[in-house]
Amino acid sequence: MKIYGLNKTTLLDYPGHVAATVFTGGCNFRCPYCHNSSLVTGVGAAEVLPEEELFRFLDRRRGVLEGVCITGGEPALHKDLRNFIRKIKEMGYLVKLDTNGYQPGVLWNLLEEGILDYIAMDVKGSRKRYGEASGIANMNLSRVEESIGMIRDSKIEYEFRTTVVKGLHTEEDMEDIGRWIAGCRAYYLQSYRENENVLMPGYDSFDREEMEKFVEIARKYIDNAAVRGVE
Repeated sequence: MKIYGLNKTTLLDYPGHVAATVFTGGCNFRCPYCHNSSLVTGVGAAEVLPEEELFRFLDRRRGVLEGVCITGGEPALHKDLRNFIRKIKEMGYLVKLDTNGYQPGVLWNLLEEGILDYIAMDVKGSRKRYGEASGIANMNLSRVEESIGMIRDSKIEYEFRTTVVKGLHTEEDMEDIGRWIAGCRAYYLQSYRENENVLMPGYDSFDREEMEKFVEIARKYIDNAAVRGVE
């Protein structure tokens, strides 16, 4: 597994647990508001952390860390993801996977084997505007829908989440997303934040009041809907 970053300690990435976050490189989406653009487009020039070094670190942190978050980029693109997760599990850690849900076959295999403890899937936008929000012109939405259904039917902890961006998301979009994932266990809205790492800078954020309006819409369909990371 090629590792392009490591956050050694986080209290935010894995709800309820002290964890480390591993960043993989490469992505099959081109979300214009992506804040990890270097992992999407600049992987070839990025420094790779040797897998052996990561596992030495995790060995030293036994009893301090409880879990490992695997994010990206898109981790499900990596053929060695399954073996990578197995090694982490064998060390006694919980594993959380962040994904865009465009590789349902990979998710199926991981869930069947029972080596995931938590999945966080990004729901990029409404069904009608999914291609625009994900930066993919010929979006095969059935793959996203398959992953949503699979995750909802799983026995593990999970969440769906949307980064809300002015110009890409409206109240109408939120109605559609709410109907689409109605009854799910948890749904979080995260406000877009401009920074120097954004793939296509120039978008604006919604303020707290506007975000709360979106949450009110989502709560018509999802009891556990909330704003995350907005002051």
